Amino acid sequence: MTAALKQAPVHAYTRILAMGASRGENAVPNDDLVGPIDSSDEWIRQRTGIVTRTRANHGTTAIEMATDAAREAVAKAGIDPAEIGLVIVATISNPRQSPSVAAIVADAIGATPAAAYDQNAACAGYCYGIAQADALIRAGAAKYAVVIGAEKLSDIVDPTDRSISFLLGDGAGAAVLGPSDTPGVSVSQWGSDGSKASLVGMNHTLTEFRDGASEWPTLRQEGPSVFRWAVWDMVKVAKKALDEAGVDVADLAAFVPHQANGRIIDEFAKQLGLPESVAIARDIETTGNTSAASIPLATHRLLEERPELSGGLSLQIGFGAGLVYAAQVVVLP
Repeated sequence: MTAALKQAPVHAYTRILAMGASRGENAVPNDDLVGPIDSSDEWIRQRTGIVTRTRANHGTTAIEMATDAAREAVAKAGIDPAEIGLVIVATISNPRQSPSVAAIVADAIGATPAAAYDQNAACAGYCYGIAQADALIRAGAAKYAVVIGAEKLSDIVDPTDRSISFLLGDGAGAAVLGPSDTPGVSVSQWGSDGSKASLVGMNHTLTEFRDGASEWPTLRQEGPSVFRWAVWDMVKVAKKALDEAGVDVADLAAFVPHQANGRIIDEFAKQLGLPESVAIARDIETTGNTSAASIPLATHRLLEERPELSGGLSLQIGFGAGLVYAAQVVVLP
């Protein structure tokens, strides 16, 4: 006789309960960076929309920023950390390959023995994490989950590089997800195109650095190619996310794209035909591009500045190195 497996309790829907944020301690204006790249404050503003970016102190790690952001989100959610069954950290800047940032953060916030892991989906990492947490809570694998995007990109910047160095900032943003009686996270539209892997990424490997064959690996990108991909291809993904969620642009309260470049955000909004009633996150102006942290940081700031958006629908989309992308519609906490 075959024994029947016991099923874990499942939940029909999930929602984001609260957000947390931690930004680098220092506001770095354009003028501090223009010398090595032979540029100007005006050029950076016109090309990217960035006025300043936040960068962490030399001794601050992505782990510390992730922990601070998670603690704020958990406190705002008003849940017992012991009930957290899952911690996901999206990052490309773990100071060590192992152990994971997530395991350390889970312990620091009192979530032991929650399942904990890091994942690398670059600038789409937070949206990947939301997709995973939503599915795992609905499957009964966890009751509450913490999803964190955390980056200290100043550790992997070449100040003389004109392709991406002046864009990058440091910070961490966190979300607590839990069960809901009504839908709070739509079906995610996600994917990848590894044939374009060379457009954004590290210029060397750690083994090359170890063997003395290269300098410390830093981020590089082919800006014009990435811009075209982000504007034209990613708009199709965003529209599909809206269609699958059964939502029209007029139903949105907010649009929170990856904070890659102000011009990309502007063109994105134009292509989507967003009405003036939709609040558009522009955290890039003072935080810069923080990769996996950019969407939760931008959402956190938007809710602080516009608390009336709480409970409204937000379209979020991340895209970056891989190339990878993910989009979903969420109910704002």
